[in-house]
Amino acid sequence: MKAVEIKDQSLDELRKRLTDEEESLGNLRFQLATSQLESPIKVRTVRRDIARLKTLIRQKELATPITETKKVTPS
Repeated sequence: MKAVEIKDQSLDELRKRLTDEEESLGNLRFQLATSQLESPIKVRTVRRDIARLKTLIRQKELATPITETKKVTPS
């Protein structure tokens, strides 16, 4: 997965993809522990994909305008 592929996706799509990748990582770790994983490199690539998704999600969250909260000053 490349960052270019996921940049145009909405925030909800990114979050759904993140949960899918985290589930995939859990399955890969289980396969790694039981010596059924063909390529241990897959774990690294999925971890990097998760980091990429989290970064883009955070960037989109910061880019959206936040409604200002009312500050309470002590009197």
